[in-house]
Amino acid sequence: MFKGITGNVLILGLVSFFTDVSSEMIYPLLPLFLTGVLGAGPAFLGLIEGVAESTSSLLKLFSGIVSDRVRRRKQLVLLGYSISALMRPLIGFAGSAWTVLVIRTGDRVGKGIRTSPRDALIADSVDPSVRGKAYGFHRSMDHAGALVGPLLATLLLSYFVTELRTVFWLAAIPGLIAVLLIVWKVSETERTTFAKAPVRLSLLPAGPLRRYLLILFLFTLGNSSDAFLLLKAGTLGVPIFRIPLLWTFFHLVKMLSTMPFGALSDRIGRRAVIVAGWCVYSLSYLGYAFAASEWQIWLLFAFYGLFFGLTEGVEKAYLADMADPALRGAAFGWYNFAIGAGAFPASLLFGMIWQRFGGVAPFLFGAGLAALSALLLLLLVKPSAATPGRAEQQ
Repeated sequence: MFKGITGNVLILGLVSFFTDVSSEMIYPLLPLFLTGVLGAGPAFLGLIEGVAESTSSLLKLFSGIVSDRVRRRKQLVLLGYSISALMRPLIGFAGSAWTVLVIRTGDRVGKGIRTSPRDALIADSVDPSVRGKAYGFHRSMDHAGALVGPLLATLLLSYFVTELRTVFWLAAIPGLIAVLLIVWKVSETERTTFAKAPVRLSLLPAGPLRRYLLILFLFTLGNSSDAFLLLKAGTLGVPIFRIPLLWTFFHLVKMLSTMPFGALSDRIGRRAVIVAGWCVYSLSYLGYAFAASEWQIWLLFAFYGLFFGLTEGVEKAYLADMADPALRGAAFGWYNFAIGAGAFPASLLFGMIWQRFGGVAPFLFGAGLAALSALLLLLLVKPSAATPGRAEQQ
């Protein structure tokens, strides 16, 4: 089952596990903290998520380009994880929604610095024939941390602490463990090719890869923050003490599905799996638009979790298949930038549409863009070879 998973991929998976334990002790509680404690509304929640994720994505672009020009991707990975581990628990000191915006953005700065070099390091560390499995494993570990984090938050709130702020402060501990793992266990890979051209934004790859990135951007315009799904759950009467459990259940589905679907893409090709995932997204958002009870929310979170299993690792493997190895970091930078460039308007528009027209319209908007993006991917981007080693030669 784990054949082909190298030491670097294993350790980076553990790093993501502990980082997400830290992050997800906070994230599912953040919408309720903002609206219930600090008095912010849905539009401001969209502003926070949009600004934070867009900042992260711009930095992912530049860190990816820079990582192609240095011998040590590990240093960028370490810097990014360290910044996030320092910033994230500071939400416990926040006295206003604007303070949360600043801290959340600082956390995403760290994510922006680390993500593209880390994804390129994973591609450098495995054989192309198991690339889908490797990215699937990494995302599964990420989701395992996202499963443990809310459970730990629930345990703390149920038996040991009474304030959300205390949970936020304790989230510093797993973040520190992740940083120490990078320092002690992650190793550099031997690379024989390096990008030599000056750093410039015109490095956007041409051909099928460019079309793929543009379609990803379109999809992301309808892919708002999952914080709105938690807000939707709250409006339908899911009590606050079950919100972390719902979030844990959601990540359990993601964790169990990501690696199998990644391995499936190694056999049947990437595009079909991604299109299936985007169709699941569209159907999920249609369901959220008309959900009317708590049991429906639980079913929708399970179905929506399959979208991540079908797409997260596979989208990255598809990109790595098409990218020039010497510009792999830049390709991941553009991938993350395309997603993040749509994140700000997506979350901001979603929040504004919700506030103006109610809780049905924004979900219909997201469902429609997902369906359109799936169709365009089928029409405009060729399928990958079932064996990724061949895809690199196309």
